[in-house]
Formats: sequence, C-alpha cells, structure tokens
Amino acid sequence: MKYFLFATARKTIKAIIYLMIGGLLVLLTVFVIYLEKRPDLNIWHTVELDEEFTTKSQVADFRQYLELEEKLFQQLEERVYARVAPEDRHGLNRFNHGSMSDPTRWSQNWNRTFELTRESPKAGVLLLHGMSDSPYSLRSIGLSLHEAGATVIGLRIPGHGTAPSGLVEVYWQDMAEAVKLAMKHLQKTSNGQPLYIIGYSNGSALALHYTLSTLDDPQLPKPDGLVLVSPAIGVTPLAVLAIWQARLGHLLGLDKLAWNAIEVEYDPYKYNSFAVNAGDQVYRLTSEIQNLIKKNIAAGRLQQLPPMLAFQSVVDTTVSPSALVTGLFEKLPASGHELVFFDINRINEAARYFNNDPKPYLDRMLYDKELSYTLTIVANENGASREAHFLRKEAGTNVVDTAPLGIAWPHGIHSLAHVSLPFPESDPLYGVNNSDENPGIHLGNVALQGERGVLRVSAAAILRLRWNPFYPFIEQRIFDFVGLE
Repeated sequence: MKYFLFATARKTIKAIIYLMIGGLLVLLTVFVIYLEKRPDLNIWHTVELDEEFTTKSQVADFRQYLELEEKLFQQLEERVYARVAPEDRHGLNRFNHGSMSDPTRWSQNWNRTFELTRESPKAGVLLLHGMSDSPYSLRSIGLSLHEAGATVIGLRIPGHGTAPSGLVEVYWQDMAEAVKLAMKHLQKTSNGQPLYIIGYSNGSALALHYTLSTLDDPQLPKPDGLVLVSPAIGVTPLAVLAIWQARLGHLLGLDKLAWNAIEVEYDPYKYNSFAVNAGDQVYRLTSEIQNLIKKNIAAGRLQQLPPMLAFQSVVDTTVSPSALVTGLFEKLPASGHELVFFDINRINEAARYFNNDPKPYLDRMLYDKELSYTLTIVANENGASREAHFLRKEAGTNVVDTAPLGIAWPHGIHSLAHVSLPFPESDPLYGVNNSDENPGIHLGNVALQGERGVLRVSAAAILRLRWNPFYPFIEQRIFDFVGLE
C-alpha cells in the first residue's frame, strides 16, 4: 500500500512538473509570436557602426575621442542615410535627409559632443545625457552656464546620437571610460577652477559611478559637486530578466527580440526604439554603483563625496524615486546634499485619477527627524491654487520652511515627467513655442485628437510632458550650486 501511494505521488508530481513546463513553453511561444508581430526592423536597427568608441579603442585622450566620433558620423552617413529605402523617405524619419526630423537641418547637430570654452573659466562643467538621448538633453543648461562664465562639455556617450543599433552591443564600461576621458580634458581646460558634473537619467548614474571611482583612484579628477536630474539610481529587479529576451532572440535567430520597442524614428535627438541591452546596461551600472557604495562605506570613504543636488518628479515611472532615497540619499553622511522632489498638481482635473497619491510618502519624509540631507518639495501652495511653493527642511533640523516659487502649474498639466525636467518651456524642440532656431519638427506642443491607431506616433508618446514649467527654479538652483550668477 505504501509503495502504491509513493508511486502515485511520484507520478502526480512528475505530471505537475510536465504540465508546468508545457505551460511555460506555451506562454513563451505566445510571447515570441507577439514580439515577432511588431513592425519590421529597418537599417538603423541593424547597422553596425564599428567606429564607435569602446574600451578597446586605441584612444588615449579626449581629442582622439572627438576624432573617432568624426569618423563615426561619416560612417553613419554612408551606412544609414545613403541606404534608406524609398518607402522610408517620409517627413517623419530622422534618417531621411530633408525630413522634418532630420537633425542635420539644424545649424548645429546636437547629437554630437559639443565643447563651449572660456579663456578664463569660472568653473568646468561636464554634461552627461540619458540612455537613448543625446547631448541635446542638457543643451539649455549648458548654454546658460557657458554664458555665465563656465567651460562646458556636452559629451556624446557611446552608443548614442547615431542609430538605435548603437545600443544593441554597447556596455556601460564603454560609457564610463568616455566619462573619464572627458573629465581629464575638462580639468586641463578649466585652469584649476571647480569641476562639476550634471547628469540626466542614466547620465546621473554615470556621474555617480565616476565620482565613487575617484575615492580610491587619485589619478582621476575629483568633481566639486554633482547635479542629478531624474537620476537612474534604481530600476526594477525584473530588468535583470530582460536580457534573456535578447539572448532567446539570438538563439532562435529572431532579431526583433533584441528590442523592447520598435518605433518610427521621428525625434531628431532621441531614439524612439529601445534596445533590450540598453535597459540591461542601466541595471548593471546601478548594481555596480551599489557595490561601490558598500565598498566605500566599509572603507570609511563615503564622507569624501562632494555635495550632491538631485531633482526628480515623485511620479517618475522611468526610474524609481524611492530607490533614489533608499539606494543613495539614505546612505550618504551629512555633507551638504539636497534632494528636490516635485509633487503632482493637486488641483488639476486629472489628479483624481492618479493610481497612488504620493502625498503620504512625501509627508513621512518631510517630517522625518533623522534625514542627513536637505529635503525640498515643490507643491501647490494650497488646495485651491495652481501657484507653487517649496517646503524645505535642512539636514539635522525639524523645521520646515516654506516660500513661494513665483511659478504656477500651467492649465492641463497634472505632473512632471521623467523626460521633461531638463527642458525649459522655450526649448526649440520640446517646448511649447515655435522657435526659428528649430527648422523642423516641434514635439512639445503637439495636441492631436481623433481616431486611435491612425498616427505613426503612439498616443502615449504624445501625452507625455516634454518640458518643465519649473525649469527656471532648477536652473537658478544649479547656478547657486556651482557658484555662478
């Protein structure tokens, strides 16, 4: 009897295991079929540009990096622009010369590294853009800082500014090495003046990684301060699984599986298609940052970090606002650091439809007596006003100060977005005004209504806020931080 029961149980367990494996295979098959039904890949998704900088490139300094970049853009012209199929030569393709999205229509192609020098600079500033973006992302603050007396480098990070295929094979180590070259050059051209790094999204992660690396490498120029805008300090743990999608595609010979999104490339200064590898590299970089933080805590060096000033929307869905707190600011010793959170617009009609109200989370932080950093929250002055004010609690105090911001939430905007923080309302591409500086497409004031499924561009992309009504506040805070007027 016992043997019969044991044999029955074993068969039942085996049957359950087989059913689970079969179910997983069915789900996997459906998943693959779904991904394969997406739009076909184009030449800009598959082209190999082998003049891109990597850790294996024979590049010794920043000037050689720029020389290699020149070859890279020549290669882009020959292997992509010159080979676009006739059916893809429409007005919304950035790789179609003369289209509304063609970046070469502009007087300067902001996909490339730019350097704004001063003979007698007051500071040196390195700008690091986000994943899938370009140096255009931080162009506005860069131009303002240069006008105020700073030498500024807007670095084109490897894999960016050319074709989306650049993110299929790039590694975070390639990006980190480029940052080192740029910082060494910035130190040489800044005449001993203070050095700062301003990072946006993944550029913030690169800035933080570089700065942590300087704590045990005296050969690297140490920045005097970091500004982090929509910083990618933490991403979902599920991101580690994403790379298996690309590996499965490689195994099955299905190239589409290397992509999370395959979109029309209508933005002249940002990839709309997103490679799986890009998300994986953000995950690996942020994981390495956590390793470096633990290492420097153990070595007692974390107090040597320079002051940090971070800005983030509390409803950022691209990166984790809570990870910025738990993964970075809560681990920092008191040393002049500040975190600025932007709350939602609470009198906007859309506020009642929010999934989760961030107010309880912000209140807990604001009245936490143990914060080792200064916390600033930008919010509505009251429940009946679009006017904004900021609530500020200095590190080590229990006092919350308030002051008017002098800026009101615009009608129709319920929150900031991850992509909106570094762009002013007047931005020629993402702002609300048509600017003569932009000879092509304008993406900040698009408001299209009609039938779904008839546009080349997704509704989700159109709905996302591209500019920041509070940009003047951010710019002033950055100027104060770097000591410029």
